[in-house]
Amino acid sequence: MDALIALDWVLIGPFRLWSEPLLAFLFGSFVLGMVAVVFGELTISLAIRFNRSHIQHLNREVSEKEALSIQAYRDGDHTSYQALNKAANDAWGKHFFTMAAYSAGMLWPLPFVLAWMQTRFAGVDFPIAFPFSFFFESVGYNFIFIPIYILCRMLFGRLRPFLPYFRGVHLALEGRGEKAV
Repeated sequence: MDALIALDWVLIGPFRLWSEPLLAFLFGSFVLGMVAVVFGELTISLAIRFNRSHIQHLNREVSEKEALSIQAYRDGDHTSYQALNKAANDAWGKHFFTMAAYSAGMLWPLPFVLAWMQTRFAGVDFPIAFPFSFFFESVGYNFIFIPIYILCRMLFGRLRPFLPYFRGVHLALEGRGEKAV
């Protein structure tokens, strides 16, 4: 929590650029969301780069086991086919859950951002317009920030192929290059 207090003067900056409070909150939330997305993307790209040989090994293992199981099926060796197909599925599962863990790792900045926002915006309520006001009179900062964060993630996904460092990451993730990852 001390780190958040130390960074407070940096994090609050974008929220103070507009005189209109709602615009200031929306703009500051967008900047904060984009910073969280970039830090998460940097983290996952570095983790994948660091573990590249392991990921490549998993990819090779999936391909090899799959090819062997197909060959056993073509040869009519049903017992070998079942064993190799199970081994291929196990290898694919390892690869899938490894990549799922990396994907979850890109979200690590989000709790820190929300924790900082709690210190600044805990008492701020945003009134809701009709017809939603039948359900809630107002919402808090997180109700506004989470959709903005999702928008930032979608926008970054569209911009990634054009950003210098992330262009290489994008190509590597698509399997068209090894640069950066």
